[in-house]
Amino acid sequence: MTKVGVFLAKIVAIVNQKGGVGKTTTCVNLTSSLKEKGNRVLLCDFDPQANSTSGMGVDKAASRGVYDVLINGADVTASVAHTRYGDVLPSSKALAGAGIEMIDRENREFLLKQALDVLSPNYDYILIDCPPSLELLTLNALCAADGVIIPMQCEYYALEGLTDLVGSVKRVRAEKNKNLRIVALLRVMFDTRITLQQQVSTQLEEHFGDKVFKTIIPRNVRLAEAPSYGLPGVVYDRSSKGAKAYMACAEELIERMEKKHK
Repeated sequence: MTKVGVFLAKIVAIVNQKGGVGKTTTCVNLTSSLKEKGNRVLLCDFDPQANSTSGMGVDKAASRGVYDVLINGADVTASVAHTRYGDVLPSSKALAGAGIEMIDRENREFLLKQALDVLSPNYDYILIDCPPSLELLTLNALCAADGVIIPMQCEYYALEGLTDLVGSVKRVRAEKNKNLRIVALLRVMFDTRITLQQQVSTQLEEHFGDKVFKTIIPRNVRLAEAPSYGLPGVVYDRSSKGAKAYMACAEELIERMEKKHK
């Protein structure tokens, strides 16, 4: 599946303005799963917490990364860290102030896109782990992306936030990035024993139809343990239910993105 020449990466932003909904877990495990399936993959960690960076086994304290590229003009290619599970454009806590530092910059919402455009010919997929907000950093990610995956828990408040997020994606598509689309909603941390989660899951399927991934990511201890070892869950314990679900999700992602680009 490796592409050369003029082919550009399919860029997918993993977005949800709520924290703790599985964005980083999804980003790290999809990166590793896509890599295992023979793709050239880059994870762009655009969250100041830098959990995707450490989750891929990269030292966030010692790494030059996306902050240095956008704010200090560092060479983006030289800033990429290489791992067995996929490449990483690291983040750091310095990124927390980047939104303010970018305010007066020309084309401020397209700074990340400009950086990723340089890297795009080298990859099949670029996944962007976004911060838990809908401010300038996330706007940069949406302006750079071809598609959006929204990981969400099947809870009542998640449905309320989803309306705002879908509206934001539509506005960015209309005003900034006509190529942007919602690839899919991904149900994460799912517990079949909880009736409310089953009800919300059914509501999502009824309302969004094929915009919902068929794959559901279960609540899984092995996925939660993996970051403490600096490993993606699909590497830490590939036999776990969580790992198998993310591998299946990667297959769905490939199928959806290939359809779009035909």
